[in-house]
Amino acid sequence: MTNLDKYNKIFIKTFSVSKLKLKKLKYESVPQWDSVGHMSMVGELEDAFKISLDMDDIIDFSSYEKGKKILKKYK
Repeated sequence: MTNLDKYNKIFIKTFSVSKLKLKKLKYESVPQWDSVGHMSMVGELEDAFKISLDMDDIIDFSSYEKGKKILKKYK
């Protein structure tokens, strides 16, 4: 499984969306992506990629696309 596959799987599972909706997905664009859902997603990402996101990155993680850019910093 590629890193993108892992990333997509986390978003699909956490926010109950289809793969087709991922590119346009933004914070609070679906009911599941509220503050609680956001932190659940962060935890899943940290576990899957064995990283610890900085608080600034957690706050700045406002969309699916933005998240991909943020995670590149942790490679």
